[in-house]
This record gives sequence, C-alpha cells and structure tokens, in this order.
Amino acid sequence: MTVSGGGRPVTGRTTVPADKSISHRALIIGCLSRGGARITNLLDSEDIVSTKNALRLLGARIETSAGETAAVSDGLAHAGKAIDAGNSGTTARLLAGVLSAQRFESTVTGDKYLKQRPMERVITPLSLMGADISSRGGKLPVSIKGSKLRAIEYEMPVASAQVKSAILLAGLYADGDTKITEPKKTRDHTEIMLGHFGAVVRREGNTITLSGGGAQQLTGGEVAVPADISSAIFPVAAAVINSDSRVVIENVGINPARAGGLEILQKMGADVRISNRRKSGGEDVADIEAQGGRALKGIEINGDLIPRAIDELPAIAVVACFAQGVTKISDAAELRVKESDRIKSMTEGLGKLGARVEETPDGMLVTGGGLTGGACSSAGDHRVAMALGVAATAADGDSRIEDAGCVAVSFRDFFPFLEGLRARK
Repeated sequence: MTVSGGGRPVTGRTTVPADKSISHRALIIGCLSRGGARITNLLDSEDIVSTKNALRLLGARIETSAGETAAVSDGLAHAGKAIDAGNSGTTARLLAGVLSAQRFESTVTGDKYLKQRPMERVITPLSLMGADISSRGGKLPVSIKGSKLRAIEYEMPVASAQVKSAILLAGLYADGDTKITEPKKTRDHTEIMLGHFGAVVRREGNTITLSGGGAQQLTGGEVAVPADISSAIFPVAAAVINSDSRVVIENVGINPARAGGLEILQKMGADVRISNRRKSGGEDVADIEAQGGRALKGIEINGDLIPRAIDELPAIAVVACFAQGVTKISDAAELRVKESDRIKSMTEGLGKLGARVEETPDGMLVTGGGLTGGACSSAGDHRVAMALGVAATAADGDSRIEDAGCVAVSFRDFFPFLEGLRARK
C-alpha cells in the first residue's frame, strides 16, 4: 500500500467502524442469554467473523437482516472440530472462559500470529476455578474439558481486560461470588454488558464482584454498538499532525477506561474536543473533533494512562514524531504481546519512515522532528498498519507499507477512508 506524503489537510464529518470489543461481547453474552441479543451496528471485520463462526460451530444462530443482527442459542453444543479464532485474541480468551463450564470437550486454535500470544494468563485463573485445560507451552491450541466450576478471588498479575472477561464469563457458571482485583483499571465492557443482560456485577475500587450461585439466567436484550475509539484515534491523529485539518468523528464510544488516548493528545497540546456526550446501553458515547495547526510537545506517558490507552499507543507514537522534544512511553510492556510486538513493530516501522525513535524494554523514546517517508512493514498487525498509514500522510515523501491488508481485522476500508478525508475540501 502506497500512501502519498506532503501533509495534505484531513477534513470531514464522518464516523468509523463499530467498536470491536463491544461487538465481541454482544455476540458472546447474547448467545448465553435467554432470548438472545438484537444488535445494531455490529462490526463487520475479520475478528468479529471469527467470533460469529465460533459461536455458530457451538450451535448458535446468528443472522443479520436490515442492519440488525440476531444472536441466539438454545444452549451451546460440541463444535465437532477445532474452533479457529483466527487472529482474534478476544475470541480465544473469552470463549475459553465460557467453554470451561460446558459439558463437552473443545479445542481452540488460531492463526500463526495468535499462536504466538500468551494463553497461560487465562489458563491459570480458569484452572483455579476447576477448569481442565491443556496447552502447548501456554499458547494455542488449547484443549478444554468442561468442568463444574467454583468461584475464586483472584488478583490479576497483569492488567488485561481479556483475562478479566474470561474469568467473569466462567464465573456465570460457578458456585459463589467471583471476585477479581485488577492492578490497574481496564476497559469494563464485559461488566457493563453483563449488567445490561441481567447479571449482578459490582465494582469497589479495582475489585469486581460477580454474584454467582450456578449459571446465571441472563435475559436477552438490544445492543446498539457505538463507533470504536481505537479506530477513531487514527483520523484524529491524522488531523492533529496535518495543518489546516478538521475532522469530526460521530457516535464514538468514550468509555472512561479507554479514553486515555484522547487525554494524552490533549496533554501534548493537540486541539481535540469531545461534544454531544450521552449514554447508550450503559456506555458513554460522544462526538470527537480534532484540528491541526497547534504546536505539539513531547511528554511522558506512563502509569494508569497506559491500560486506558493501550490500543491507541501506536497512533500516539506517530503524533510524537511531530511534537517538539522527546516523548517517553513506559510501563507499556503489554504492547509486546499484542497482534505483534508493537514496541518493536512501531519503532522499526517509524524508523524506516525517518523517525528518531528508540526501543526500550517497556516502551519507546520518540524525538520529534518529522518524517521523510520510505518503505516499512505492518508486521501483520492491523493497528501498526493504520498508524504507519497516518504517519505517511505527514511525511515529506511517499511511503509504502507492506502487508497493509491486515487492517481488515478491525477496519476493512481504512486506506480508502483515510484518502477520502484527504480529498475533501
């Protein structure tokens, strides 16, 4: 994929694809509820196709008509073959929690990238609940023999919404109250969705309690999925680094546990504003406006901001290339176990585009000064591909991004979308 540089303005009022995290959870929790889910604006992406295909293998009925997706199940059944989660860590980890309590055996696998990502962080707490899970060195494929589960009190060693969600979904079937303490607050879409479908979930500080006592009876309902803030961050970043730009991204989910990226951009001096705040299905939703032209400054990004901006950090690293001074990202070692090692992928990719960037064990140092353009690789990671695409728009020359098709994991038409914003007057 070739992206022309030159710093053309990015303009327009638009929206971006639906939230991937919420789409996964709406499908899975909907299929566990009596009456199922009726979902509007479900994301159409490869990761969501992986979840739909997995649930269908387990006996669920998922059909889309007139913009609404119905997801319903009369009870999950043996898949008959291995469940392929594709590139989707959310599919693999959340379903591991569900499958741990079923009355049959299951195998979950994935593509070559997903097979490199850690599953032990899910296997450990599920095993403490009584699950019978075996794996190959703590990675996919995993074999799961459904078992009678017991509630646990678990202190998570790493902040991970996927691990937390797997435990909560298993907790639906456990006797007693399941309690999870996070080291830092992570996105709480699972808690919100479970509450929306009738589960009793409470939070006190960083501890989440799910009331169990056997399989909870979830009640079906409607879900309207907002636009994904992790996709919105890319046109926002493109506007911020290109002068005379102004974009408005409508109907974006701004869950406080995921709005860290916007806060970081504001701390860097970017003109980013949030308006039209409202609630939808328990989720915070708003419009995001971003304009270019303001001087940006390097800052330190660490601590509690990191889990609230973990998927937005590739875009933040791009913005840092155009800021005055040094931006230091730390406490972000979790980036190394995403779809790629995002610390390595972003430092290498931005370096190929002319950035002054240094990899550190838990982050990176980015010294502002702009980009020249060049040839780089996405490392098969959708967010890296989009971040490098945004970087290329403000480079002096043209850039070529290898393996850019991986954007289909979350944003199928990202590059035409981005070019369309650059063509508007």
